Amino acid sequence: MTQTKTIRWGILGTGKIAKAFATALKDTPDAVLAAVASRSVDSATAFATAYGSHELTKSHGSYQALADDPDVDAIYIATPHPMHHENALMCLNAGKAILVEKAFTVNRREAEEIVALARARKLFVMEAMWTRFHPSLLEAKRIVASGEIGTVATIQADLGFYADVGPEHRLFNPALGGGSLLDLGIYPLSIATYFLGPVQSVKASGQLGPTGVDVQAVFALTHENGGLSACGSSLLARTPVECTICGSKGFIRLHSRFHNTEDLTVELNDGSRRAVHVPRIGNGYAHEIIEVNRCLREGLLESPVMPLDETLALMGVLDEMRRQIGVTYEADRVG
Repeated sequence: MTQTKTIRWGILGTGKIAKAFATALKDTPDAVLAAVASRSVDSATAFATAYGSHELTKSHGSYQALADDPDVDAIYIATPHPMHHENALMCLNAGKAILVEKAFTVNRREAEEIVALARARKLFVMEAMWTRFHPSLLEAKRIVASGEIGTVATIQADLGFYADVGPEHRLFNPALGGGSLLDLGIYPLSIATYFLGPVQSVKASGQLGPTGVDVQAVFALTHENGGLSACGSSLLARTPVECTICGSKGFIRLHSRFHNTEDLTVELNDGSRRAVHVPRIGNGYAHEIIEVNRCLREGLLESPVMPLDETLALMGVLDEMRRQIGVTYEADRVG
């Protein structure tokens, strides 16, 4: 990439998550929205006008045009899950560093193909698991490392809301990678492995909806270090959306919307309790952008915080959970 101080970002897709990312770019030092791509130039232009700079941000009416844009250093892929594979390969073939929205792909096979191409071409790739980079999560990690709550043995985490949308919506549409696991379950899964390490085995139960995707799921993880975690995802119910990290001397609770919270509580065996407030930047997405920018400036090909081998492993766990529950996507029938 061009060795400039400012990282020039392109956004592929113009949906809700792309808007949140573009908003965060404005809060990120030494980064600009250089270009945006949609399947129609009108949509791209409207997005660029709303979230970019009239002088700087280009509008592309095709994804390929963005991939080929010489004035873009990194591309954020913000399309639905089933499009990530094709979009990522296209961007890598054009020589671009990429940040791929989670879930990284629909299955592990697709993820492996992206990682293989990135490594062959020596290009940066990271899964956009924004929670990994939040100050509140880093503070929880620091508290665990300090020994304050003792040895961590188990974690509980959930993420659920009532999705009042029709069967054609991406949350329920199998053609768009619908279901609670890929959209929501990835958060509890990722945070459990962040604190307890790699997954050795998983047992999952799920409820399938009329379109054949999981409308809610629960899963128990056995980690390689012997730790256990109990997680859930739901599109049928508003859950507490909390994560509790439990150790021999006490626990840490990341409060509601744990994946984007600024508040946590530490409670110890002696009954003492303290609240910790850890502010984030803007809407929270800036932290993952800062990490990608750091990696690019240092010439890293992946982030040590969200490494590609872990992304692959988590996609494999999701595959196994879907197998147990009975959720199949078109991509599973390929290859």
